[in-house]
Amino acid sequence: MGKNLQVKGHNGQVELTDTMLRISRKGALAFMTQGLKGDKEILISHVSSIQFKPANMLTNGYIQFAFVGGSESKGGLFQGVRDENTVIFKASQQKDFEKLRDELTQRIASRSTGASPLSSGDEIEKLVSLRDRGILTEKEFQAQKRKVLGLD
Repeated sequence: MGKNLQVKGHNGQVELTDTMLRISRKGALAFMTQGLKGDKEILISHVSSIQFKPANMLTNGYIQFAFVGGSESKGGLFQGVRDENTVIFKASQQKDFEKLRDELTQRIASRSTGASPLSSGDEIEKLVSLRDRGILTEKEFQAQKRKVLGLD
């Protein structure tokens, strides 16, 4: 897949590897807002959404990761400062975070549009079930089976 990508924010750092997203906290602001929490690792396959708020002249921006089984804050920047799934960035760091967002979005999209995780046997079983329940006719079943087996 892609190479690792690391970006440094105002209250933490984010590293994107082939399989996971790692949020680490270093520095005084990170200590003040997150305490002594260690690194947080989230499998890319578990990331369900990315919220991105650009920085402007008055406020910092942030990137927030939601994932299966997680509970992110919903209160914008002020609650995001304390949220362990959010990293704050300054306007000067925004381009790096846009690149991170775009790369992660691309990896998530390729995961969901990639090859079916089902084997040919699993696909055929599914087709048999659809045929047996009357959803597919025998002719439709045979045509779909040929496609799964690569005969068409």
